Amino acid sequence: MTKSLEDRRLLPRALFDAASVRELDRIAIEESGIPGIALMRRAALACVEVVQQRWPEAKAVRVYCGCGNNAGDGYLIAGILAQRGFRVEAVVVGDVKKLGPDASSAYQFCQQSKAKIEPLTPLVFEGTTDLIIDALLGIGLDGPVRSEFADVIRRINEMASLSAIPVLAVDIPSGLSADTGQILGVSIKAHATVTFIGTKRGLLTDDGPDMAGEVYFDDLEVPHNAKQQVPTSIWVLNKRDLKGLLPRRARNSHKNKFGHILIVGGDEGMGGAVAMSAEAALRTGAGLVSVATHSSHAQSLLGRMPELMVRGIAKMELEDEATNSLEGSGSLEHLLDQCSIVVLGPGLGKSDWSRKVFDAVINHTKSVRKSIVIDADGLNLLAGQVEKRDNWILTPHPGEAARLVAGLAAQSQADTASASSDRFFLSQLLQGWFGGIVILKGVGSLIHDGSRISVCPYGNPGMSTAGMGDVLSGVLGALLGQGLAVAEAAKLAVTMHGLAGDRAVAGPGERGLIATDLIPHLRKLANEFE
Repeated sequence: MTKSLEDRRLLPRALFDAASVRELDRIAIEESGIPGIALMRRAALACVEVVQQRWPEAKAVRVYCGCGNNAGDGYLIAGILAQRGFRVEAVVVGDVKKLGPDASSAYQFCQQSKAKIEPLTPLVFEGTTDLIIDALLGIGLDGPVRSEFADVIRRINEMASLSAIPVLAVDIPSGLSADTGQILGVSIKAHATVTFIGTKRGLLTDDGPDMAGEVYFDDLEVPHNAKQQVPTSIWVLNKRDLKGLLPRRARNSHKNKFGHILIVGGDEGMGGAVAMSAEAALRTGAGLVSVATHSSHAQSLLGRMPELMVRGIAKMELEDEATNSLEGSGSLEHLLDQCSIVVLGPGLGKSDWSRKVFDAVINHTKSVRKSIVIDADGLNLLAGQVEKRDNWILTPHPGEAARLVAGLAAQSQADTASASSDRFFLSQLLQGWFGGIVILKGVGSLIHDGSRISVCPYGNPGMSTAGMGDVLSGVLGALLGQGLAVAEAAKLAVTMHGLAGDRAVAGPGERGLIATDLIPHLRKLANEFE
């Protein structure tokens, strides 16, 4: 039965690496009795349906085929399209003698169709075509693209860009890692990708979304029990599953029921970070929000938001700890005693003042088991420390994560070699070392809770601007203050943050988005998730 594009956009929640998908393929063939060529034909038909629905005006199609099973899909696609009246060129890239039995059968089918089979010459990058189909390399690629394929990929991208020709990738854009989402030297830049059996995790993070374009899915009718045999701990977040996490408020309520959040940060000249974090916390439903910041910011913060309680923390002399302002009424120590949740790091800086404040908060929250969100320079100051807790949330962006890993490597014998190229491994490494919840920010933000990784599909490039992390930290603090466990708070906060960003760009567009544009949407979302 023909599926609509809308149906194919509904990706399964479970995500798999390449090895797991190959195992699913093996189970389908060897244990479920589905011939490999049948799976290949189902994949080809799924791509043909997408072609006819998404590009109904296309008449001429050029299919670039490599020498693996991905090429078999390509040759079947070419033959089926030719049967349906398209003018089709199937370009042979590599040695057809290296094709496996199923892919060889697909090649023979293509030969018997009306498709033209062309050798790889400069001519196959010239002339006109309405659509390019990439069936060069599949999910088995685990190292840099070989030079002969790299040149073809570059030529395809150049031709598609100069002539505005759409590109459809079969299963995964050639040159993109199915496991990490990184470009392995060079990658096809597709407008759409049809992926099969299991959604590859690399399509949703790092370079994956940029290279894959719109992702469509077909399970190729692989039985559900096959997937039950290949468990995964990586899942896509879905806003529908988070509905109702925030309890409806009783009429007999008061502010102390909804958390007293203390935002700590804002070294001299960086008061805006704590201001954004504090406002986001209030707008997401926190009952009270206090700010401990550099003394130079106290008055301006109160002028911006009179709802805040702001205390300036005077410059602390490291050589005279007994007289610094960490102690006494109105001190940082007193504020830490009074609050229920701490957000540490927005605009904290790396000065002597910053280090002293950081140490005070870390030591205090350790002794009282108070939940804490650590962001920004709080993470930079945490790097190199041996500390593990189950009640904190760490929110590194890639640069902060790299510094945490560098510190980890200096303190232990942990293998960090893959950390720079695999966001999933990086999140696992950091969570294993520090405990709690790790939110690795970026496209397809990852949330690792110790047993499961959740991938956020929400958000947009407009959010690549200063202050977005500060807003997220305030949302996290507010949700923790309203009683959510650290794992629930992390998933809901990242989802709300991404959705707020998407709503904020819906009219004006992505370029020019600023962090405070999200705050009105956060208030609406907090009520929607009630």
